[in-house]
Amino acid sequence: MKNRLSKLILAAVILIGAQTFAQEAQHIPEVEALLKKMTLEEKIGQLNLLTPGGGVATGSVVSKNVEEKIKAGNVGGLFGVTGPDKIRQAQEIAVKNTRLGIPLLIGSDIIHGYKTTFPIPLGLSSSWDMELIEKTAQIAAKEATADGINWNFSPMVDIARDPRWGRISEGAGEDPYLGSEIAKAMVTGYQQQDLTEENTMISTVKHFALYGASEGGRDYNTTDMSRVKMFNEYLPPYKAAIDAGAESVMSSFNDVDGVPASGNKWLLTDLLREQWGFEGFVVSDYTSVNEMIAHGLGDLQAVSALSINAGLDMDMVGEGFLTTLQKSVDEGKVSEATITNACRRILEAKYKLGLFDDPYKYSDSKRPERDILTEANKEVAREAARKSFVLLKNENKTLPLAKTAKIALVGPLANNKNNMLGTWAPTGDPQLSTPILEGLKNVAPNAEISYSKGANISNDSAFAKKINVFGPRIEISEETPEALLAEALANAETADAIVAVVGEASEMSGESSSRTDITIPKSQKTLIQELVKTGKPVVLVLMSGRPLDITEELALPVSILQVWHPGIEAGNAVADVVFGDHNPSGKLTASWPQNVGQIPVYHSMKTTGRPAPSTEFQKFKSQYLDAANAPALAFGYGLSYTTFEYSNLKLSSKNIGQNEDVTVMVDVTNTGAYDGEEVVQLYLHDVVRSITPPMRTLKGFHKVFIKKGETKTVELTLKAEDLKFYNGSLEFISEPGEFEVFVGGDSNATLKETFTLN
Repeated sequence: MKNRLSKLILAAVILIGAQTFAQEAQHIPEVEALLKKMTLEEKIGQLNLLTPGGGVATGSVVSKNVEEKIKAGNVGGLFGVTGPDKIRQAQEIAVKNTRLGIPLLIGSDIIHGYKTTFPIPLGLSSSWDMELIEKTAQIAAKEATADGINWNFSPMVDIARDPRWGRISEGAGEDPYLGSEIAKAMVTGYQQQDLTEENTMISTVKHFALYGASEGGRDYNTTDMSRVKMFNEYLPPYKAAIDAGAESVMSSFNDVDGVPASGNKWLLTDLLREQWGFEGFVVSDYTSVNEMIAHGLGDLQAVSALSINAGLDMDMVGEGFLTTLQKSVDEGKVSEATITNACRRILEAKYKLGLFDDPYKYSDSKRPERDILTEANKEVAREAARKSFVLLKNENKTLPLAKTAKIALVGPLANNKNNMLGTWAPTGDPQLSTPILEGLKNVAPNAEISYSKGANISNDSAFAKKINVFGPRIEISEETPEALLAEALANAETADAIVAVVGEASEMSGESSSRTDITIPKSQKTLIQELVKTGKPVVLVLMSGRPLDITEELALPVSILQVWHPGIEAGNAVADVVFGDHNPSGKLTASWPQNVGQIPVYHSMKTTGRPAPSTEFQKFKSQYLDAANAPALAFGYGLSYTTFEYSNLKLSSKNIGQNEDVTVMVDVTNTGAYDGEEVVQLYLHDVVRSITPPMRTLKGFHKVFIKKGETKTVELTLKAEDLKFYNGSLEFISEPGEFEVFVGGDSNATLKETFTLN
């Protein structure tokens, strides 16, 4: 018996050794050879990411003595520096002045385009066009690499269901299925098939994890949720991005299960690496390692050791790794093997980019003129913008306007370049954007267009100061609000229609831009109300980086076109839609609340044991005294200049077995007077299961172009995976039973069929 046990132990040791050898065999030989030459100090240096300042501003701290630190081998990467010449200088310092000549990673926040700025990500998501979204990422990569950058801190894939949180503008909204599809499209767009190509770059999935669920919608705040909710509703887009091949992950500012993400071993190692098989490197968010001190996790040495032991590889700006890890190794708090593993992952990323073969491959001075801000790129930006617009209301079919109309163009955002790009466009130049006034004149030169500002974005100078950190976004006129309004009303007197461009300044949403009041500012509300009193047709062109509370505006006799912050081609794209050259087809990717008291409100909520009635109030049911449960505007909602009718819903089978797919077929008829695109959406309801199911979840969509009077049969496939969920034991399973399928133009779709999973 003893002899047999010894043999079993020996076999296990051999097996473990074979597995270890197999893992080592997967490492890059050139990197392994380099690691053997490196001192511990040099390895720690590779874990340090700095910003020299003077370039792209993305945070409040700027690194000091950067050149000296590069020469000392204490820097693995830089961000906030751009241009082939500057990048070459930085690489030459690293390659020619250090013992081993290791090149630098050059990173940047390229969130929705580089110089050619596309709509904010929440706007792009509203296009529901994966091919287009991938194309915008591909163009962003081509432009950024032409300017020397090889590493992008994008995409942000955080699920967000609280529009008070300003960074909802940077993501794809509330739904994990749609968010996953967009995550895959963006990673593919940035990285393509070969990172050694000069026009591809490393993609960074952020913010890992749960950042979009910060309590109270307050940025950098804590998060707290069950593992079941994490796995079913918040984690899928991160995993989709990893499965698509993302080479980098950024940790988030918030805590997860009480441990800040940058020092959370369960998150960064157990889940990300061991369960999901991620082999790239993890970088902290801006000084998030240092910020764990304020979280209450210890001093800088303690939190730095906690982070690297948890699986964080690179420290952004904080320099805690650089200044404390040697001491932690000496004291036995961190092993050199842990530092070696982190260094290996960063060196492997540089190898995959081809930097060891040519450190200057991103320093071609001819590329910027050839690849940046080309007419072809701007045309894609124009297409992306108009496809992102969502027609929320078309009062008396006011839109589209005639190209010969007499138009009173009013509003603080109507002739304003500073707010067209939107938040998190640090690499773009707002002065190159096309404002709405210019765009209308470009598209309709025969229209008679007169402009007046009408109101300030806000009359509150203290509020404006908070918004204007990166430049003038809210400019308060020397004229009184009363004088501005009088000019607008006089302008409107002889007009056929009024187009009022209103909403948020670009920095009223985004990072560190949480709001408790998500209505249109009072100064603009007054303008809108007075314009309505003229009796003229009023079109609101609404700009924002988040869902707003526009309950009052929806009740007014106005048309509303939501255009987000549209990017560099803003004015031309708005004009294309306003004058009917393009039929709007955007659909909301986050529900718009009736008021902030409803938040969170989203389409995949659960019914509860006391569901509210659909009409009248009933005591002891789950509802409000002063508002309905439903949002003002549902997820997936968006009008068109034409109308679509759904009919003849069929399933390929009414009974299926495990691991079988279901084909869903529906006829969609364009019943209106315009050709147009419709986003056909498929929702699923698992009627009975072991944990409470959502009312419905998005499980498929297809954007289809249909000519007026034409009917098309649209097919969508429900895959076996779409029927699965994480149960109470976090097992990804499907359970036998009845499923309801809903198909339509938004999450309130009523066309229904059922099938049974055996």
